[in-house]
Amino acid sequence: MSRRVVVTGLGALSPLGHTAAQTWAAVAAGQCGIGPITRFDTTGYRTTFAGEVKGLDPSAHFGPREARRLDPCVQYAIIAAREAMADAGLAPNSDEGQRTAVVIGSGIGGINTLIEQSAVLAERGPSRISPFFIPMILPETGASMVAIEYGLRGPNMAVTSACATGANAIGEAAEMIRRGVVDAAVCGGSEAPIVPIAFAGFSVMRAISERNDAPERASRPFDRDRDGFVISEGAAVLVLEALETARARGATIHAELVGYGSTDDAHHITAPLEDGAGAVACMRQALAWGGLQPQEIDAINAHGTSTPLNDVTETRAIRALFGAHADGVPVSGTKSMTGHLLGAAGALEAVLSILTLRDGLLPPTINLDNPDPGCDLDYVPHTARRAEVRTVLSNSFGFGGHNACLIFRRLDA
Repeated sequence: MSRRVVVTGLGALSPLGHTAAQTWAAVAAGQCGIGPITRFDTTGYRTTFAGEVKGLDPSAHFGPREARRLDPCVQYAIIAAREAMADAGLAPNSDEGQRTAVVIGSGIGGINTLIEQSAVLAERGPSRISPFFIPMILPETGASMVAIEYGLRGPNMAVTSACATGANAIGEAAEMIRRGVVDAAVCGGSEAPIVPIAFAGFSVMRAISERNDAPERASRPFDRDRDGFVISEGAAVLVLEALETARARGATIHAELVGYGSTDDAHHITAPLEDGAGAVACMRQALAWGGLQPQEIDAINAHGTSTPLNDVTETRAIRALFGAHADGVPVSGTKSMTGHLLGAAGALEAVLSILTLRDGLLPPTINLDNPDPGCDLDYVPHTARRAEVRTVLSNSFGFGGHNACLIFRRLDA
């Protein structure tokens, strides 16, 4: 018999704050974390804005020497994991580490280091490459460094599934706990993609917004005038535990993870199935995981990228699955405020879903000024809304046709 899985720790680093609490407070207030890029000269780029993590001093977290040896993607993962572990009340090298997994993914990994060291190679030759180069760029280094810091000796890996990465990492970690492989898991996603080549690549695909005159209004899920997503950076990490383990040590339980689904469209490398069939199958799988019915879902945190294809397709998928119940389910597009954290997006939106449950507050979809006729659900426009929320579904979809869905519920007494 499978075990129940609960959330005991939350950590986040985002364009809206350096902690989960700061990020949630900004989301609840409908604030936007998107602005002009400060990391590189954007002359000649079609898009000149992003969701940057602001005011972070890596040396304050790691010391100057160690900070130079860690790609920002790894730094973000560690910072978020430290917050989540502290929130869960877990200390380094505790007895729990023997049966604790780490599953922290990244869609791109250490691309900052790859670019920097490629320049070193071209300008100074092969002997001047950093000896830390290889571990700095690996997508799994964040997971490994968290395991080393806390003495976590269970399974350790990165999940990579484009923009579904963070949600898949959480879901796969939960599966380990359900099967009894481990008693706990530190899981989530991290991404640091604000580099010239990433912007050039997404730009020539015409995937990202070019609303340079008003960056704070560029991410507008479900709006008729949306023109692409906004690249953002950051990380989010959850601590999951078996219910009996969490209760035995007296941990504070934020929510129960009651659903996980993972499917693929098998259709196109960047475009979703127009009828949303892959997303429907994934949401249905997540419901079946927890023995739930569609009418038991009280709110949805949408993937809501602000791209022409995704928003209409996701709306169709929700309508197809929920039927008449769809009109009564509020749908939040939190990327309107955070931008799109790529491989970390699903993990951050899991955190926001859990805090939605805690506070009974539906996050708003800001910038929804002119709803697309093809997007006809209740998207909680402009301002947050008080509501009785017991169960939240969080959707994450990605290039390659990846679909991942998580369902969180307030824990039954």
